[in-house]
Amino acid sequence: MYTIGQVSEMFDLPVSTLRYYDKEGLFPGMQRTSGIRQFDEEQLEAIRVIECLKKSGLEIRDIKQFMAWCAQGSETYSQRRALFIRQRQNVEAEIQRLNQVLDMLTFKCWYYEQAMQDGNEDRLRSLAPEDMPAEIRQAYEHAHP
Repeated sequence: MYTIGQVSEMFDLPVSTLRYYDKEGLFPGMQRTSGIRQFDEEQLEAIRVIECLKKSGLEIRDIKQFMAWCAQGSETYSQRRALFIRQRQNVEAEIQRLNQVLDMLTFKCWYYEQAMQDGNEDRLRSLAPEDMPAEIRQAYEHAHP
């Protein structure tokens, strides 16, 4: 069993966040000793899932729905799986978007490095993608769909 302070340190979460999760009913089986929250492995796993879902963009109300499905048992497996499939797709789309951003940044870093070496942008303005180094051309083309 762990105290709220220990769990706060383990997950680098403010105590107030853990209290909020508890108030929202995200730890239905939590035990208390003299009013003090006692976290066990079940609550720790719940925090891991909650934080994963939050980072994937899910709102607390939807996380509460997920936790309610968990409490309902095996008849909600399909809903839970669908939720995770949807969130995985959302994260994959965000990764794709961020990779495009990263490629633009990579291209621009190279571009301005070349401009600094040349002392101007004249050569670069007329540079065709096929005249760029392969890695930079790939980044350029991905950043300019």
